[in-house]
Amino acid sequence: MTEHRFPETAVFYRDLGKRFPTAVKGEGVYLEDASGKRYLDASGGALVVSLGHGRKELARAMTEQAEKVARSATPVLILGETGSGKGVLARWLHEQGPRAEEAFVDLNCAGLSRELLESELFGHQKGAFTGAVAAKPGLLETAHRGTMFLDEIGDVDTQVQGKLLKVLEEMRFRRLGEVQDRRVDVRLVAATHRDLVRLVAEEKFREDLYYRLRVMPVQVPPLRAHREDIPLLAETLLQRHVADTKLGPRRFTPKALRCLEQYDWPGNVRQLSHVIERAVTLSNSGWIDVEDLGLEEVPQLAPHATSPGTALALQGLDLPPGAPFNLDAVTRHVLVMALEKTRGHKGQAADLLGVHPPTFTRMMRRYAIPEDEEGSRTARRQVGSCDRLTQHPAYGDSVVNQFWSPSRRALCHRRRADSQCLW
Repeated sequence: MTEHRFPETAVFYRDLGKRFPTAVKGEGVYLEDASGKRYLDASGGALVVSLGHGRKELARAMTEQAEKVARSATPVLILGETGSGKGVLARWLHEQGPRAEEAFVDLNCAGLSRELLESELFGHQKGAFTGAVAAKPGLLETAHRGTMFLDEIGDVDTQVQGKLLKVLEEMRFRRLGEVQDRRVDVRLVAATHRDLVRLVAEEKFREDLYYRLRVMPVQVPPLRAHREDIPLLAETLLQRHVADTKLGPRRFTPKALRCLEQYDWPGNVRQLSHVIERAVTLSNSGWIDVEDLGLEEVPQLAPHATSPGTALALQGLDLPPGAPFNLDAVTRHVLVMALEKTRGHKGQAADLLGVHPPTFTRMMRRYAIPEDEEGSRTARRQVGSCDRLTQHPAYGDSVVNQFWSPSRRALCHRRRADSQCLW
């Protein structure tokens, strides 16, 4: 596998690795910065964005709200489609809150009968029903001083809902077959993909419990609502599955990344994780292409969406005369144009192009753009592309020695003979 087969993919992975080196912890994959601060949890489902690093306002608003909710002990109601990461968000709220050192207990209520759900939640005494040969503590007792997560609470029987309301209001409950109340201190986090307002209107969900849970609602957006974050999330899940299967390194081709970004994902992040797991297993090489994804319907690939600043910059794109139209020449030209529009201010130029300032600085170094304004204009006039530079009469002493790093200068000297030097 060669790293230069898909240059744009190599740039994506290099920038991703520098911003978010992955670190595995338990069952989760966390993205961390250089100081070790956690930004993302993509374990089996996903918090697509954390701590404001998502590029979609909807996902960023959810993250900012979740950070505030994590600091309190108030009950939380997480709403979102199936597979959107509600369970991961619930665990993240627990880990970021004051009860992080205590137990996190989860229970999926879907498909459980009333009797079984009561026994699981509240426990039972010996002889409470046929087959109860010994006393059994409930999950609420196990979660004492910690967090109790009830997934798919919209499927809970109305009789059990009344007992849950008592737990929320009084922090008391009774085991089945018991006559005395037991005290418990838990934070309740509930989640559902169903429309609870409609269930309340149909008298299938208690109105008082609904309003008690909805004190702190958090809406998890579906994956199709923030497609811009799919490449980052897909790479995180890819590295996790690669580590699990031990089949060797894998990378997405540019076409595969675009396909993942433009697919609608009805199953959200859970479906994305399963698709990537299948692709890792069935791919025959280090590159994962569209055919390896096995999607039921491959979307018609549209051009990459650009940020507003980038779109404005590309409208006035005018390469120097005779410059070839290739990725390096266009990228360097856009960087120089951004510096000219901002009078050499790198921070403003980075904002104009929608990239982080450190990334913009690295790209300036890579494309040999001097940091002063006048130098940028000179470089734009004198150097249109690497191919033209190899034919420049001053090659090797004036332009190259003034703007290029020693390592890149040496690389171009080695490749001067076949005019294949890289910026």
